[in-house]
This record gives sequence, C-alpha cells and structure tokens, in this order.
Amino acid sequence: MTTMFKPCPTPALRLASLVLGVALACQLGGCASAPKNVDDGKSIAKLYEEAREESANGAYDRAIKLYERIEGRAAGTLLSQQAQLEQAYLLYKQQEKARALAVVERFLKLHPTSPAGDYAYYLQGLINFNDDLGLFGSIARQDLSERDQQASRDAYQSFKQLVDRFPESKYAPDAKVRMKYIVNALASYEVHVARYYYMRGAYLAAANRAQQALQDFRGVPAAEEALFLMAASYDKLDLAPLRDDAQRVLKTNYPRSEWIGRDYDEKARWWRLW
Repeated sequence: MTTMFKPCPTPALRLASLVLGVALACQLGGCASAPKNVDDGKSIAKLYEEAREESANGAYDRAIKLYERIEGRAAGTLLSQQAQLEQAYLLYKQQEKARALAVVERFLKLHPTSPAGDYAYYLQGLINFNDDLGLFGSIARQDLSERDQQASRDAYQSFKQLVDRFPESKYAPDAKVRMKYIVNALASYEVHVARYYYMRGAYLAAANRAQQALQDFRGVPAAEEALFLMAASYDKLDLAPLRDDAQRVLKTNYPRSEWIGRDYDEKARWWRLW
C-alpha cells in the first residue's frame, strides 16, 4: 500500500482571519475578555507577528515559546486559540507527538465550540497518523504480533469526529481518504499477524486471526488473503469441512484470485522469502 497524501496544511484557518482583528482591537482599546495585569494588546500583537516570522524561518523552538506566551497573555480570545493550534502544528512538524497531542487535547477541552474545531480534530488525526502505519517501516526488526496499532485507531477516531461533526469542512474530504487507508492498513496488519502465526505452525491462531480480520474489516483488499490463510490453516489442522467452506467463499467472492489452487506449503515458502 503506497498511497500518497498531500502534506498537512498550516493552521491557516477561518479562525486566523479573525485573529488580526482581535489583535488590532487589543492594540486600540484593550481586550475586555483578557485578564488584567498582562501585556497590552500592542505587545501581544507584536509577539504574534514575531512568532509567525520565527515559524516561517524554521525557528520552531523559538516560535513555540512565543506561542506559549501568547496563549497565556491573550487567554479568553481567539488569538489564544490560534496560538494553541500553531503550537500543536509546530510540535507535530518537529515530531514531538506527545506534546503536540497534549496541546490539541487541551484545545478541544477548553474550546469545544471553537470555529477551528474541525482543524483541531484534523490535526489530532494527523499526529497519530503514520503513513506506513507500522507495516513496512522496520518490519524485520520486530514481530508483527508485538506491534501496536492503537495510534492508527486513534487517528481514525479523530478523523471520524471531524467528518461527523463538520461534514462541510474543507478538511473532511482528506480525512475520509485517510480513514479508508487506515481501515485497509489495519486489515492488512491483521492478515500479516495471521501469516506470522501460520509460518510458525500456530495454525489455530492463524485461522482465528484471519477470521477476525474478515469480521472486523469488510470489503477490504486483505480479505482475499485472509480467506486463503483460513483454508490453509484448517487444512493443516485436518479440519476439512472448515477448509472447504473457506475455499468456497474465496472462489465465490474472488473467482479469479491468484490464491485459488495454490499449494499451501509452496505459498508459505514464498512468504518466508518475502
């Protein structure tokens, strides 16, 4: 699976169009919603512009610190919300996943009705989303049965909340594509684990894992190999009726499948080479 995705957009949101107005209002007359004993609006606006410049120049650490200051000093304003999202995005760019997620989660908790809620869910999904989803990166160095796919599931849930709550969002189409990709990748992962068990002679575990993949992920490309694995595993277990059932379903749903009629042990040798 080599799906290519467009890069994450920067936090240039509907919220951003309001930020300059907020900063200007603070500069001219002060923010009524801002707490007392903080820098005046002019200094906050300058901090924001400085943070944007540092970010544009690739000085992410300095920009993040500035956004943190803005978040506190402009608390209760749209500018503070924007600063939070800018922080999260830059932390994501620096691959500081835990910190980025913490900022997004704080944003969603503090601002559940924010006009930038769609972007927050989208960014939360991207932070957890890994383009190879743990399947092809360093597969030879770790047993498939030990790999954690929770981040991929978390990404799916974030994208789903975006699509469900903000169906008209400009981020919704890309989120739908990523959701489909995650489902296919998770199904492939389950089949990889089933294959792992089969190659090590754990045929019952292989059959159960392949069957679980078919139950949890319907209509995915990996279903074809899952059926083959079930038939192969049942054959090794001398469970002819179950083997025949799996073969029948494979032939019915994939009449031109390359897996039909393959010798189980020959295919297993190919797996080992792969």
